[in-house]
Amino acid sequence: MKSIYYDIFEDLRDRIEDGEFAYQSYIPSEAQLVEEYECSHNTLRKALSILRLHGYVQPIQGKGVLVIWKPDTFAHFVLGDIETFAEACERNGLKAYTTVRSFAQIAADSHVAEMTGFAVGDHLYRVERVRHMNGAALIYDINYFLESAVPGLTPAIVEDSVYSYVEGTIGMRISTSKRTVKIERATSADRMVLDLLDYSMVAVVKSQTFNSDGVHFETTFSRHRPDFFTFHDTAVRGY
Repeated sequence: MKSIYYDIFEDLRDRIEDGEFAYQSYIPSEAQLVEEYECSHNTLRKALSILRLHGYVQPIQGKGVLVIWKPDTFAHFVLGDIETFAEACERNGLKAYTTVRSFAQIAADSHVAEMTGFAVGDHLYRVERVRHMNGAALIYDINYFLESAVPGLTPAIVEDSVYSYVEGTIGMRISTSKRTVKIERATSADRMVLDLLDYSMVAVVKSQTFNSDGVHFETTFSRHRPDFFTFHDTAVRGY
């Protein structure tokens, strides 16, 4: 389940992206927003801090909170956020769907354990999915989910949204995701499942995701065609 401050962050983010709060304008005052969202000042400040860390706003001393976000020309996934594929595509205005290439239950051997961070012998779901956007196969996901933390997965669930199932059905709160990005040569599998055109490299994002109890429940390797995505993050100095 998401926290109240995160819901407020998402609503403010959407209002900025929809143009309600324009670039280089100030959002309503803290007092106005506290009244509007019927929340505490501390809750609102947490939401605003996430907005700042994601590059949407910048506090200006003595003036308020300034909108610094402008739409990008390329679709992007935000490394500092945890959002579903469907959420990212909706935010970027993309028509998208997922196909499941394989679905299996396995016990982690030493190779899988070293690669994913799970323990040898852990029972895992191993899933391969292809993400199609605007008619092209652009992302090849290889997922490992800890069976004890995410019981009852099916091909239909992973074709739809694992995170929606985790949060809505199981009631588990997703907390933290550690990510590494690198460029690799395209493999034969990449060339088989992705519309790579003449690209010989793919961008690979490795994610290890933890729930609110600190349980590592997912490791994913997302392999992307390099021309279509900007992986966006925002750094704040002295924050």
